[in-house]
Amino acid sequence: MIIQIVEDDRTLSDGIAISLVDAADTYKSEYTIADAKKGFEKYGDDINLIILDLNLPDGIGYDYLKYVREKSSVPVLILTANDLEIDEVTGLTIGADDFLTKPFSLAVLRARVNALLRRSKMSASISDTENISGKKNAVYETDDMVFDFDRLVFRKGKEEIFLSVNEQKLLKIFLDNKGMILTRDMLIERIWGNSGEYVEENALSVTVNRLRSKIESGSSEKHIHTVYGQGYKFE
Repeated sequence: MIIQIVEDDRTLSDGIAISLVDAADTYKSEYTIADAKKGFEKYGDDINLIILDLNLPDGIGYDYLKYVREKSSVPVLILTANDLEIDEVTGLTIGADDFLTKPFSLAVLRARVNALLRRSKMSASISDTENISGKKNAVYETDDMVFDFDRLVFRKGKEEIFLSVNEQKLLKIFLDNKGMILTRDMLIERIWGNSGEYVEENALSVTVNRLRSKIESGSSEKHIHTVYGQGYKFE
């Protein structure tokens, strides 16, 4: 298991690696976006989690997040010194899976990292999860789209779609419960769990909008419908 740490503060980077010593086998520390991209090209398929600072010497961490999301659904935890809602919304919109504001407790960091790794493992084995109606499925076809949860390959026409861990879980829930109105509370519990982890109020809306933009882009067919005052429905 590899965790990539993209943080220009070498002392903090080393501290993160030490505090997470039991979470991974290998840590790859990168201090610039350019180095992070080179690292991703070298061992991207083996990366299980990326911890990404926003303020880097050669740009903003969002640039690297965009690069990663074009190639992979690996979980990304953003670190930032900016305690602004717009920063969190931007990160979630681009495809981050979690967000942590500096200064932070290393205990909280470990909890967030472990939660993301658990979600990632759940996503990898999501085809074994039963849906509400008791059915099991792994491959779904809708219009020109194919969603293969066994191999975690998602396609719209000939184009591969890269989904974050939370987007994968949301899509699986929708596909397993087509035509049913799913409440916001139910979706939040199924995606983020009910273990007391803090979830921003707009995190679900951002995740739904990102999934919607990926599977409905360029198509007149709309699948994800907002049921005002209740939740969402996939048709």
